[in-house]
Formats: sequence, C-alpha cells, structure tokens
Amino acid sequence: MATEKTFTVAGTATNSDGTVKVRFANDLVARIKILNKNNCTNINLVELPRAMTKMEALQHLQTLGITAGDAGFAVANKLAEKAKVAKKGEVKIKATRVVAESKTPETQEATA
Repeated sequence: MATEKTFTVAGTATNSDGTVKVRFANDLVARIKILNKNNCTNINLVELPRAMTKMEALQHLQTLGITAGDAGFAVANKLAEKAKVAKKGEVKIKATRVVAESKTPETQEATA
C-alpha cells in the first residue's frame, strides 16, 4: 500500500507572471532560495507543527488565517481540488436487502 507523501513546510508564493500558487517543501531555506532564484515574490512559507499531507497542510494554512486575497483563494482552490481527489477514492456500497443464511443439516445438528 502506497503512503501519501508528507511535508514540513507549506505556504504561498507569487510567480513572476503574477499567479499565486500553494507551495510544499521539506526544507524551508532551500525552498525560499529556489523561489527567489525563479523571481517569485510575496513568499509566505511556514513550518508545519508536524509532517503533514498536502490536504492536512492546506487545512492548517486555513486555520492560520491565510484566507484573504489571492493567497487565500489559492489555498481554498487547492484544498477543494485535493478534497475532490480524495472523494474520488471513496467507495460507496448500497445494500438493498439482507438474505438470511439457510440452515444446512450440519448446522441444524449443531444447534439442536
């Protein structure tokens, strides 16, 4: 069974073309260096309290109050996207009726 990857850093950054994206990493300093090298601005990364999946990290970002402006919009959109993917993996089972097990001669002797 595959385990979902976890991250220790999450946040938002604005690309050089003006789009805001949610970012995930395991090394805060290295990630900031890469974003600066790629001319990203408004870098807002936080260290998470523990290693988290992307879904957990997005929920944590919302609890921190990253809900205003483009950054909040990016977090909300990514969270909705991850929730949709997680829901796709769920299996729904609907039972229409239950059939009682019939007694065979062996089970009748055991109950007698």
